[in-house]
Amino acid sequence: MFTFQMSEYAGFVLYAGYALIFIAVAMFSYMLLSEQENMSTAENLRELEGKKTTNGLVKITRPFFAQYIVPVVRSKSFFDASRVKYRRKIISGGLKDQLNADEFIAFKIFLVVFFPLIAGVISALKLYEIPMAVILALPFIGFIYPDIWVNGEIKERHKKVIRSLPFVVDLLALSTEAGLDFIGAIQKVVEKAAPSPLIDELEQVLKEIKVGSARGEALREMAIRINLQEVNSFIAVLVSADQMGASIGKVLRQQSEQIRVLRFVMAEKAGAQANQKLMAPTFGLILPAIIIVMLVPFLLSGGGL
Repeated sequence: MFTFQMSEYAGFVLYAGYALIFIAVAMFSYMLLSEQENMSTAENLRELEGKKTTNGLVKITRPFFAQYIVPVVRSKSFFDASRVKYRRKIISGGLKDQLNADEFIAFKIFLVVFFPLIAGVISALKLYEIPMAVILALPFIGFIYPDIWVNGEIKERHKKVIRSLPFVVDLLALSTEAGLDFIGAIQKVVEKAAPSPLIDELEQVLKEIKVGSARGEALREMAIRINLQEVNSFIAVLVSADQMGASIGKVLRQQSEQIRVLRFVMAEKAGAQANQKLMAPTFGLILPAIIIVMLVPFLLSGGGL
């Protein structure tokens, strides 16, 4: 009987030891994971210190979504396709210094909760009565708002690129005709031209060539970053001329003339569209006013009786 009790006691001690070892390992693992999470959070916060943004909503909400949502997004391979898609859009919009693809995805996810939460608080405090249908639509609005913002930045950047493209191509043509090689011409344009997105991209081309990229490859990467049809066509012609050994100066001069003709055609198209857009307010506002001015004196004089 005593032997049985001793063996039972020994078994209990053994299981208790196993349990204590399991608890110690679990606590040690938890401490390591917590330390790693804290280090990741601190690293994210350090990255944010050097980033500035022109979007006020990103500036206000970044400490929250960067600290709590970005680490989750980074750890999930589910977002790989979206990460590639949004990285291209961010680069095309000239926003790569403001946020990265993971932050953009986290920003979208955060706004899905943030917009209805703010609306609910406003309604609960009776500051403003927000219809329930609007509150239910706010998650969708929060999800698409970052895309609307980036698409607007892309369009604005494209306008600036198209506006400066003929002048930059003329400078490149003049520089090459004056005796500079193509890389020297780009360097001269970057030094002398006014700052613009196109000049920034040409400066990036020079940096890539200096670190060992081929000239054609650097130009193709520039076309991918800008993602504009006019620039794609221009780069394709330059790369083809470079590979065939044609005169870059003559090609640049031809491209400059074609770009100016294209801008003239686009201006005419925009003018025709403006005339069509003016017809609606003309018939809707001005024409009724003219009819009233013509008919009221006639009716007041008794001519309508």
